[in-house]
Amino acid sequence: MIRHIVLFRARKSEDIQAMYDGLERLIAIKDANVLEVKLNERKDSWSDEIDVIVYGEFKDLAALNKFKESPVYKDTIKIVKPLRDIRIAADYTVTD
Repeated sequence: MIRHIVLFRARKSEDIQAMYDGLERLIAIKDANVLEVKLNERKDSWSDEIDVIVYGEFKDLAALNKFKESPVYKDTIKIVKPLRDIRIAADYTVTD
């Protein structure tokens, strides 16, 4: 299984909701076993750089790549990219 985590910061605080709404479109793509889009609740007093988190679990790398090839994914990039200041992505394999 592949875990896919992406962290976003909006360019402007007034864009956080629009960025979140845009990223929520990804939930319509059915290639993930789990896909969550959440606002950062900022419980960590050391850092507040991140506004929105995308968390996904995929059967394998092929499923993740298929997810990224979706027209919904590509449209989401067009919506979110102009709103974001930072995007940090991490993928890792989980073995049972």
